[in-house]
Amino acid sequence: MSQASEQAVEREPASAVDVAVARIRKLIKARKLGIGDVLPSEAELALMFATGRNTIREAVRTLKAYGVVESRQKVGAIITDGRQVAMTDLFAFAMDISADSFQDIQGFRRLTEMNLGETLIDRITDAELDAMAEINGMMEASQDVDRASEFDFRFHQALVDAAGNRTLSEIYAMLRPVIRRLMKTGKSRRDALHAAAGDHRDILDALRHKDRIAYTHYMNRHLQSGLEYLGDPPDDATQA
Repeated sequence: MSQASEQAVEREPASAVDVAVARIRKLIKARKLGIGDVLPSEAELALMFATGRNTIREAVRTLKAYGVVESRQKVGAIITDGRQVAMTDLFAFAMDISADSFQDIQGFRRLTEMNLGETLIDRITDAELDAMAEINGMMEASQDVDRASEFDFRFHQALVDAAGNRTLSEIYAMLRPVIRRLMKTGKSRRDALHAAAGDHRDILDALRHKDRIAYTHYMNRHLQSGLEYLGDPPDDATQA
């Protein structure tokens, strides 16, 4: 048997549902449908693609799982941007705030935020640094744990956004519920809140002076520092 024949045998044919999903996505693109626009009905799609209603129904369910569409009563399938919701649902299991989970999430952040130093040195503007300094000030002044963790996340999201990579920014935003939950650890302690704000100031100072080594050092220290507060779980109702 030739190599081409072997590859043809090994390659699994696309299922009817997969084909229907691909065709619906092409239809969305061809018609330039945007968020809020309505897809043709299942009957119309089945006729359009010469396939069964059950196949179309399963294809639409697949698109729902991907966060591309959602169903509305008396309307049908609506184009949406539910990727962030889908990702949130994926992480919605009761993740324990443990040393292992902390290291996993901080490992992801270390791969992104620490390695952005080179790019940020070249790209970040004084206006962006000033905006982040303002966010940091609001975080330090916050009296509520949840509010402080929200400003903490905004600071780091702004840092990632300043790198100018839209895909990376979207992925970071999708992880917001998980990252924020870790950020709340220790926020009920005023010394921890001041320490985080101080770390942020050091990071900003390194960027202002275009010091790559200092940026890497301060970011690594900051991402690791929360580990000491894992024994003191956050309480949404606790006042800082």
